[in-house]
Amino acid sequence: MKILHICGSINQTSQMHQISKFLPEFEHYFTPYYADGYLEVARKYRMLEFSILGNKLVHRAMDYLMQHDLNIDYRGDDHDYDLVLTCSDLVVQQNIRNKKVILVQEGMTDPEGIAYHLVKNLKLPRYMASTSTTGLSNDYDFFCVASEGYRRLFIRKGVDPERLLVTGIPNFDNCAELNDNDFPHRNYVLVATSDSRETFKYENRRKFIQHCLEIAGGRQVIFKLHPNENVERAVQEIKEEAPDALVFPDGNIGHMIANCDVLITRFSSVVYIGMALGKEVYSDFSMDELRDMVPMQNGGASAEHIADICRRHLLDELPVPVRRRRQEQFIPKRKAVTLPVYARYVRKSLSARPLIKKMKQKILAANV
Repeated sequence: MKILHICGSINQTSQMHQISKFLPEFEHYFTPYYADGYLEVARKYRMLEFSILGNKLVHRAMDYLMQHDLNIDYRGDDHDYDLVLTCSDLVVQQNIRNKKVILVQEGMTDPEGIAYHLVKNLKLPRYMASTSTTGLSNDYDFFCVASEGYRRLFIRKGVDPERLLVTGIPNFDNCAELNDNDFPHRNYVLVATSDSRETFKYENRRKFIQHCLEIAGGRQVIFKLHPNENVERAVQEIKEEAPDALVFPDGNIGHMIANCDVLITRFSSVVYIGMALGKEVYSDFSMDELRDMVPMQNGGASAEHIADICRRHLLDELPVPVRRRRQEQFIPKRKAVTLPVYARYVRKSLSARPLIKKMKQKILAANV
């Protein structure tokens, strides 16, 4: 039997690699993330460089796969697969829709902002709201998630509870092991930056740097840049605002977090590493919500748990919920959530158009 692993960022790619190690009896093939139709055209014209579809992250994934001597089947076209593991359902590729599919949570999902509500209420493409709409495709059989807190979050958003399996997620399930490292610095304030600007979100970076310096209170500050960030711009801003700070575009951020006293992030999954290690943590998310959703710490057993689900699914040992159509969502039994003003306005405006058209026609007919 053959399994296709659809990868993305280095974190997602390494997660897929770890899962495959616990399924030695099957043939494994790997591909960077891919798309169809107009998204594929946009990718070729380098219009999606801010995402895992962009050439930069595709090349990084390919480098990882070749470095570890893994079988590569770009776009999954060379074989008929018995199972597909994917790192994201923001795009559901045409050639996997009739396959057995297991979705694996990568890490933190984006906050439910304006884009999230517009996508949900106007049925726009999920990728327009980034990872805040993770899981809402319903084009998969099971969704392996990080914690009970995330299970509750996805149910609230509309994911079918029968599909959600709390397994923990690789790379975030054994944070204690990060304390054994050779990173030379200790007892500093670590700032993990985001790629907000690269993904078309607003960020006042200079104001954020000043805020970090205030928290540091004269302590050594180290900036670890996001892998998808514009390095040249980020370094220049940091050097102008915090000339004594150290900047690392690359490196093992887990080891850096293990050695720090304070971790400052905005929207980054690495906040969970800091919380699991008992660090003083700052984030744009509510700390109470983050505590509820910290990935389970199971000594690094998440990949094996997910692999077991894959094996049982391949052997038809798991009851599989019937897939709904892509636009359908599980609706939990609870009070309806009041839509934001902008979403209600847009929905009312759209639903009122046919009525307005009829009224205009009647007025014109009456004036003839």
